[in-house]
Formats: sequence, C-alpha cells, structure tokens
Amino acid sequence: MAVLMEAINIKRKTMFELDNAPYACLDSDITTPTARGGQTLVRLKMRNLLTSAVFEKTFKASDKFKEPDLQLVPASYLYSDGQGSHFLDQESYETLTLDENMVGNALDFLIEGTELQLHKYNGNPIGLQLPMFVELNVTYAEPAARGDSSSGSGTKMAKLETGLEVRVPPFIKEGEKVRVTTETGEFSGRADKS
Repeated sequence: MAVLMEAINIKRKTMFELDNAPYACLDSDITTPTARGGQTLVRLKMRNLLTSAVFEKTFKASDKFKEPDLQLVPASYLYSDGQGSHFLDQESYETLTLDENMVGNALDFLIEGTELQLHKYNGNPIGLQLPMFVELNVTYAEPAARGDSSSGSGTKMAKLETGLEVRVPPFIKEGEKVRVTTETGEFSGRADKS
C-alpha cells in the first residue's frame, strides 16, 4: 500500500507523485482564508524529476499524493559519448546510461571515477545528485595582476579539467587542485593535499 501525504504537509525538498510522475517540491506557500468555510490552499513550486520542468500549482490542503518509488543509489561516473553519459551502479555493478536532459550541467563537475548518487524511479535511472563539492585540477589560470596577491583582493579566471571556468583567488596556479561547490559552480577553496 502506497503511503499518502496531504498537500499541507509537503515542504521544500519533499518528493511526491502526481499524474504518475515524480516531483520535488522547491517551495510551498500555505494560504489560510479569513472567511469561515473557506478552503486552505497550498501553492507548490515543483520540479518534474523526469523532464526538469518547473512550475507552480495550487492544491487544496487535503489533496493527497503518493510517495514516489524513488531510490538513490551510489554510482560513479565512467564516460560520456554519443549515447549519453555512463555511470557504474555501485550496488549492482551494471552500467546505467543517462541522456543529456537527465545529466544537465553535471558534466561541468564530473571526471572519471567521481562518486555521486543516481535517482531511480520505478527502477529506471532518471537523474543524478552530485556531491556538495568536487575537486578538480586547474588546467589554465590567468596570470595574476601585479600587486593582487599581497592585498588578497581580486580574482582571476581559471579553467578546470572539465572545461568549467571559475573565478579563483590570484594565488591559484595551473596544476593545483581546487574545490568547487556543485550547487553554484563557485570556487570554495584549495583541495586538501592527500
């Protein structure tokens, strides 16, 4: 028996099923009417996890949704080619392929062997969840302008091994490894030397 949840209980990051598709709630806004007998309404900003489409829809507080058959499985990135991006499921050791729409801009952060989580809906891969940070090598860094490094102010452009370009402090050099926040694509520090 599927678990049912009411619209009024759906909060940010909650996953639910609507019209046989999985959704993630991005934001919820509850409107309680002042008139007696008025309906409490819940406005949900939601993302379709199959198409990545984002839209808003209003529901009655008592509307019920099923919990989607979603799984997060550990996987590692293998490579990308004309068929899509290929990942190794760390539990079943099968190769799973995701198309360009499912991967989105994740390739900016993926090098061979990067560990992440794959979303599966009804057993099929539908998307991925990147780690919070990734560590990537700097393949090109603009020369620092004179005087920048001593004051510690200013940034310069650096190109990373995936092709992603980020603004970094002037002391970062080619060949160094840096940490990048996957949510914003911004520099978050030097990688720990291991």
